Amino acid sequence: MGTLGKAIYTVGFWIRGTGQALDRLGCRLQGSYYFPEQLSRHRTLMDIFDKAPVVDRDAFVAPSASVIGDVQVGRGSSIWYGCVLRGDVNSISIGSGTNIQDNSLVHVAKSNLSGKVSPTIIGSNVTVGHSAVLHGCTVEDEAFVGMGATLLDGVYVEKHAMVAAGALVRQNTRIPCGEVWGGNPAKLLRKLTEEEMAFISQSALNYTNLAKVHAAENAKGFDEIELETMLRKKFERRDEEYDSMLGVIRETPPELILPDNIMPDKVPKTA
Repeated sequence: MGTLGKAIYTVGFWIRGTGQALDRLGCRLQGSYYFPEQLSRHRTLMDIFDKAPVVDRDAFVAPSASVIGDVQVGRGSSIWYGCVLRGDVNSISIGSGTNIQDNSLVHVAKSNLSGKVSPTIIGSNVTVGHSAVLHGCTVEDEAFVGMGATLLDGVYVEKHAMVAAGALVRQNTRIPCGEVWGGNPAKLLRKLTEEEMAFISQSALNYTNLAKVHAAENAKGFDEIELETMLRKKFERRDEEYDSMLGVIRETPPELILPDNIMPDKVPKTA
């Protein structure tokens, strides 16, 4: 960064600091009516060196997630709260309809003991469970990585394969299609059933739909949040017997009803 670049960076730093100070002053003036939103220097999308994340406009990235550097996120994919995708020394590619669940870590390898350069490639309609670690590996379309699983450099998970929760998959291991691997170190446990393979695709679809709800909620302004809070208090359900004694029929306002595709047990009304 040259002299001009440093000067521009310093001016930007001063402006951002001034903005935070003005926000704190405004909150004090509003008293108990201000909306308590803690400002921080966290950036959901962050450039590193000359690399910038490329996220499809229909993808959902939670506000507390960190997508850094050479990372591509496809259409309808979702990166959930607390996730870190760090594409600093290599690239990360995520297909469409894939979900990386809360507190998961995806990183890459510039070099390792085998001397191979290892980007991380995750296909489409993949489910990666909470707190999983994927490092310099490849996961094909419609595969499933369980909660807390760890995939080391060079691991290759084929389509319709499943890594069980808590598994540790050693370097350069290949997990064939239709198999469940688990344990530490991971090994073949059994074959997947047809129902389990279908569940992998359905799990990805469920998370794509759920991500739309979270994206809409995170996009709401202060007035919308206050209105919904008021409606929830007003239409809070009481005991049905109490309501019947008063002759009260309570209907949930449309603003508080989740879409049908988010609630599997809810049967859509037919015309």
